[in-house]
Amino acid sequence: MPRYIATRLLAAVAMAVLASLVVFLISAFVPGDPVLAQLGDIAASNPVTVAEWRAKWGLDLPLWERYWVFLQGLVRGDLGISIATRRPVLDDIVQYAPATIELATVSFLLTLVVGIPLGIAAAVWRDGPVDSLARAVSLLGVSAPTFWLAFIVLAIFYGWLEWAPGPGRLDPIAFPPEGGTGLLLIDSVVAGDWETFWDAAAHLVLPSVVLAAATIGLITRTTRAAMLDSLGQDYVRVSRAKGLRERVIVLRHALPNALVPVVTLGGLAYANLLAGAVMTETVFAWPGLGRYTFRSAAALDFPAIMGITLVVSATYLLVNLLVDLSYAALDPRVRR
Repeated sequence: MPRYIATRLLAAVAMAVLASLVVFLISAFVPGDPVLAQLGDIAASNPVTVAEWRAKWGLDLPLWERYWVFLQGLVRGDLGISIATRRPVLDDIVQYAPATIELATVSFLLTLVVGIPLGIAAAVWRDGPVDSLARAVSLLGVSAPTFWLAFIVLAIFYGWLEWAPGPGRLDPIAFPPEGGTGLLLIDSVVAGDWETFWDAAAHLVLPSVVLAAATIGLITRTTRAAMLDSLGQDYVRVSRAKGLRERVIVLRHALPNALVPVVTLGGLAYANLLAGAVMTETVFAWPGLGRYTFRSAAALDFPAIMGITLVVSATYLLVNLLVDLSYAALDPRVRR
């Protein structure tokens, strides 16, 4: 195992370097003129102003030199200065990341709580009402566009029925706990502020359901297929012949063997939730990395775009590493 872990860590470092190169090249050749986007038509018509602006942000350097400067800053933990906010990109990411982490984590937990039991039930009672319900949920979750589902949910439960609070993390008159992690649920519990806790939890319901809709469908379908495969194996038939209860067969014998593909998809699903919340955060005015990414792309803020994309790449690498290591805990054959 130590050799396996060391190999995976070295591979992750190599992939991170390659990802930084890809991110830099994409940002360098992205369509659009950052000079025009930032200075406007009048200022961009002044050659002196344009030259000063390009020199300030290093756009007058050769491509290889710009990448070298980017790598030097990356080694020091410096992702550059955002053109739009005039703040270090890393500070912006640290500010906006807690909102996205909280939303993605709640969505992921909702995915697991709904998707795995529904997939197990669909496999155990195959072709029954539960299986039909699981197929309908999977089809709806995978097929419905996120922005459409967000608008529909917001219009029904906030605008029409008035069951849910409006967009944002808190009500306009509420204040988050001072200091802490930026995760409102945790900070409010630590501070003993239960009013803020329930307010933050209520605001999480609609965006977390919308964000989890697609991943619930994928997890349900994968769990169902893996459980059907496990339930058809010889060891399950032997267990039934020995007189074991069906509940023991399903939970102790079939489920552990079916979890490997579910863990693989679950890890990628969590990374997708962290990186793919742009539309959900935009519709629900959620102050997270998704909205920050959208505004940075609209303003052609290339340092922010590079920083966010690199953080997303590192997230995928870390999640894949953890998923690979979890195989050893689920399947003893991997350890050998």
